[in-house]
Amino acid sequence: MKKIIVIGSSNVDTTLHVKDFPQAGETINASKVTVAGGGKGANQAIAAAKSGAETNFISRVGDDNFADFLIGELTKYGVKTNCVMKTTGQSTGQAYITLNEAGQNDIIIDHGANYSLTVDDIEEQSRLFGEADCVIAQFETPIESTIAAFKLAKKLNTLTILNPAPAIKEIPQELLQLTDMIVPNETECELITGIKINEEADLAKNAQKLHELGIKNVVITYGDKGAYLSTDQVEKLIPAFKVKAVDTTAAGDTFIGFLAGGLKADLANIEQAAILASRASSLAVQKLGAQPSIPSISEVKEAMR
Repeated sequence: MKKIIVIGSSNVDTTLHVKDFPQAGETINASKVTVAGGGKGANQAIAAAKSGAETNFISRVGDDNFADFLIGELTKYGVKTNCVMKTTGQSTGQAYITLNEAGQNDIIIDHGANYSLTVDDIEEQSRLFGEADCVIAQFETPIESTIAAFKLAKKLNTLTILNPAPAIKEIPQELLQLTDMIVPNETECELITGIKINEEADLAKNAQKLHELGIKNVVITYGDKGAYLSTDQVEKLIPAFKVKAVDTTAAGDTFIGFLAGGLKADLANIEQAAILASRASSLAVQKLGAQPSIPSISEVKEAMR
């Protein structure tokens, strides 16, 4: 069984369901409010676990009731939570989501305990890194902790995958040098490279810029158009599966978790892994909520048939 470590955020997602997003100064009614587990790190850990990988999650939650709720959700979905730590005097991370009838969303995050994840927290789990096939991280926890995790991974020749979200314009060079694969969406990619994406040809330009920054393997998720792969082995857009989206909240996280779960060590099957990940993502967007929408590997394989 493949072994994956995810370092990242744990949030409680509060979703306001609306007909459309409000304009500046406008007051609107929500048709309903739902609460579920979320956070990019937690979502990706659940997706990796549901892809069939043994998944350890390193994260911090608060010392409130939400912490027990999130740990329970992670455990329910098959994620190992021994490294999800409660933080005295801190609240659990929160995400406030507005979801419109077209399935599009905007999100405001209160990081809470997520920003309390330290380098020491990572180094205390060094034993796990010796057993892992892949380490995944995002930008909803301190970058210093991600660098520490990727350093441990590289010493052991373990694959590192960076999801640069929420995007920052200048990623530290030290982190770029430790990253084997970067997986931004088109908006995140534009901010990092400064190259606008208006058409498929712009994806290749962005990928080339990321290569110039020192990252060998690039995957750019491109919404309902698909995912662009740029490696030594393949350079192409993998088309998305056409479905009616009702909630895109965890689409990218589902893609990343399943991509990591399906990759071989030498990335020789990256195209096949991306197709499977795209199918998983297409199933996720057809259901409401982040974590509840992530499909199992059996559901994805059945849909592929």
